Amino acid sequence: MFDLGTQELIVIFIVAFLVFGPKKLPELGRTLGKGMRELKNAMRSVKDSFEEAESDVTEEMNKAKKDIEKVYEGFEIPDFKKEVSKVLSDEPKKKESKADTSSDGAEVKPDKKPETGKDG
Repeated sequence: MFDLGTQELIVIFIVAFLVFGPKKLPELGRTLGKGMRELKNAMRSVKDSFEEAESDVTEEMNKAKKDIEKVYEGFEIPDFKKEVSKVLSDEPKKKESKADTSSDGAEVKPDKKPETGKDG
């Protein structure tokens, strides 16, 4: 958890021994052990509650998915990507064909305003 090596633990033990003394050290160890055990239990209970909530949410989502599938069971849903690509591929051809030829097949140039000899 804290990634302490043997040398670090020895240094910590010596400092604790000097600070607390030989009589208080076993009591301190017991208290520290109880605290760590309580912390682990609390973390485990939080983890379990998250897992339980996740399973509840997953179950509700699966129920909703099944309900939606029942509602749309008989409907045919078109492939949206194919329809869009079909429309987009047809669109430029229509514009080009209208702009390039007239009804009799003669080439048509884009409309320009007729130039008049008058200024203004």
